Amino acid sequence: MTKAKFFVAILPAIVILITSCSPVSKRALNRTFKATEDRFHDHTGFMLYDLQEHKSIYEYNSASYFTPASNTKIFTLYTALTVIGDSLPALRYLEVGDSLIFWGTGDPSLLYNEVHNNDRVISFLTGKQRTLYFASRNFQTTHFGNGWAWDDYNDYYSAERSSLPLYGNLMQLRVNPTEVLAMPAYFNKFVVYSTLAGSQPVLRDPYSNIITIQTPLTQSFVAKIPARIENDVIVQLLSDTLKRMVNLIDMDLPKNAGTLYASRSDSIYKIMMQESDNFIAEQLLLVSAGILSDTLKPEIAIKYMKENKLKDLADEPQWVDGSGLSRYNLFTPRSIVELWEKIYAIIPRERLFPLLAIGGKAGTIRNWYRADPPYIFGKTGSLSNNHCLSGYLVTRKGKTLIFSFMNSNFAAPSSEVRNNMQTILRRIYENF
Repeated sequence: MTKAKFFVAILPAIVILITSCSPVSKRALNRTFKATEDRFHDHTGFMLYDLQEHKSIYEYNSASYFTPASNTKIFTLYTALTVIGDSLPALRYLEVGDSLIFWGTGDPSLLYNEVHNNDRVISFLTGKQRTLYFASRNFQTTHFGNGWAWDDYNDYYSAERSSLPLYGNLMQLRVNPTEVLAMPAYFNKFVVYSTLAGSQPVLRDPYSNIITIQTPLTQSFVAKIPARIENDVIVQLLSDTLKRMVNLIDMDLPKNAGTLYASRSDSIYKIMMQESDNFIAEQLLLVSAGILSDTLKPEIAIKYMKENKLKDLADEPQWVDGSGLSRYNLFTPRSIVELWEKIYAIIPRERLFPLLAIGGKAGTIRNWYRADPPYIFGKTGSLSNNHCLSGYLVTRKGKTLIFSFMNSNFAAPSSEVRNNMQTILRRIYENF
């Protein structure tokens, strides 16, 4: 069946469903989703929920588990909204005699160019006439999450986790035929050149910050590469930035440590949800854990949320990281719908919708789901052979629905899967 004939075949079934609540219409949509699975050789789950009536309108495999990819960030957002206040804690600190000892909180914003930076941390540290000591014993997790693909370490979307991130834990390399310049400049000393043919023009060593550039250089480009984060790298980068010495000290975080607040929370959430920033998502889970326990370990935040805020979900989430990079995450469409309902109950719509990806306007769906005014507000999720979209759908008649549309293990190009999703959701928008 051709692509055009396929859509001609499925759209009447969708129209029947959304103009009627009869069993026949539901059977028609069942046929639509069955045809989708047959065409893409995938596993499809869908749920549509009436937010005002608090009832399900339609479900297809809604209790089945799917790889959520970045739909995991919906769980991270709910955690952050529950645990973190209006501003993120940026540092914990203790002043003892002529020393200032400080611990990171996991705050991702310091010197990260994706964030509209404030300079509170820099001003605080430069303004203290004391010897500076950085401690990291409160960071009690790995730099990478469970279930992450090991060979993603060289890609910008797989930045390492740390207690005190700087520059988004990334290095930026400006490459042109005559020179290579790193930012921060600290990383310039690690650049080496190779004439041996390689698979990538810029490749960082897995276990160090040595960066190999393939030569000859014939064109200019900019590469963002995750840095290998160790304590000595943190203190050196911070020393270079502050233009004063920062020392390392091995010390527990005391209960009487003070807290310095910096970035406004919503500005961070917006980047995570609209641009699907993995680094911010992972760090927000650490920030939340640090507030709950003074220990930066994502399992602490996940355990707290599952035991206190998510116990009533229809299906227990298999949740292991903040970003969705892990293949171990598994959620069901109906649990994601329930989560969106929980979020809607604790944050005003006027504040919530601008934080999300907006169809035809902002974030990862800026080129999809176009309408004026926009009708889709939500979060995408993509890994190889998996794509999801969940969130709020405001119909042409002004009715607000919650939906979760999940596709796993498809063999077709992701653009075809997205086009199919767009067609179905558009019909719901126009007819419900």
